[in-house]
Amino acid sequence: MAVRGTKDLFGKELRLHQHIVATARRVLEAAGALELITPVFEETQVFEKGVGISTDIVRKEMFTFQDRGGRSLTLRPEGTAAMVRAYLEHGMKVWPQPVRLWMAGPMFRAERPQKGRYRQFHQVNYEALGSESPILDAEAVVLLYESLKELGLRRLTVKLSSVGDPKDRARYNAYLREVLSPHREALSQDSQERLELNPMRILDSKSEQDQALLKELNIRPMLDFLGEEAKAHLKAVERHLERLSVPYELDPTLVRGLDYYVRTAFEVHHAEIGAQSALGGGGRYDGLSELLGGPRVPGVGFAFGVERVALALEAEGFGLPEEKGPDVYLIPLTEEAVAETFYLAEALRPRIRAEYALSPKKPGKGVEEALKRKAAFVGFLGEDELKTGEVTLKRLATGEQVRLPQTEALGFLLSALA
Repeated sequence: MAVRGTKDLFGKELRLHQHIVATARRVLEAAGALELITPVFEETQVFEKGVGISTDIVRKEMFTFQDRGGRSLTLRPEGTAAMVRAYLEHGMKVWPQPVRLWMAGPMFRAERPQKGRYRQFHQVNYEALGSESPILDAEAVVLLYESLKELGLRRLTVKLSSVGDPKDRARYNAYLREVLSPHREALSQDSQERLELNPMRILDSKSEQDQALLKELNIRPMLDFLGEEAKAHLKAVERHLERLSVPYELDPTLVRGLDYYVRTAFEVHHAEIGAQSALGGGGRYDGLSELLGGPRVPGVGFAFGVERVALALEAEGFGLPEEKGPDVYLIPLTEEAVAETFYLAEALRPRIRAEYALSPKKPGKGVEEALKRKAAFVGFLGEDELKTGEVTLKRLATGEQVRLPQTEALGFLLSALA
């Protein structure tokens, strides 16, 4: 059995995952993004410093272990910190800026498995590093929205907000401590800890008692505490999205669950997949590179969950085209022909998708098996064909049949399948 919270991917589910990633690749590379693949584990401090020690991810959800040298390593729970680490390590700051990067791969979180949430899951990440321009924030929103729209999803909602600059958040955290401290015992245990570490994380709590208290106290939103620079930045992002006719709603309750965000924060939701309706999200993180020990590099990006997007596609009734079978399925009619079918298959590959049976079969049984495999042609090698160096090919859709030299089979099939 696969470990709880993980799953094997194959067949239709794997093809859907591949289709989602391939669609994102097309959209993101059209915008100039360069593919990056980082290791699946990093030094633990990359996430402790980058994601933030007050986040649930770092406090409770990381798979951390020690290597034989005693170094603490962690399976990556998210992609941004690792991608910024790679940007710094490989001197990308001297490249023409901004540098746009994208990555697809598995992430790991030790959380309770449920629909749309796994301990090993897959994300597509996009990061644009090297510029503070609000145009890049708008571009990130557009690229996330377009990646999902290009898949055929229609019931999408873009939510936009701002978490302000560090000084704005300091004022807001002070306000939250002042308002919530008298009600500390009414908070969940996790949020009592957050009250000391980072009160803004309480707004993102999944606890019903926390959310009930926040509603009862009528907590003011972060947007009320934005300084003039953060306000102007958010207005510019809104203006660009409106100019591009990207539908969005300003959501003052939106708080991203990672400590590195500043200013712009956004998510894209889908109406049909219940509690896990956020397909993806992101925002700006101008101070992340300094947390990782590098120079200041402004950046903005997003990630979306492949499994979540697959759920949304299923909810909208999306179906991939039927998987194609082999171009030709070769059948040996005699024991002597078994090896020859293998040799012929190899002669046809890789330009032709050729498969073959490993034991002799009668023609009728061979056709049955070829049909089950959804082959376009079935090929027969029997005693006569071995004597003459030929092969008999039959198009399964029409029943048309031809016998020709094996050396001509490749050209015939390429022409017939064109």
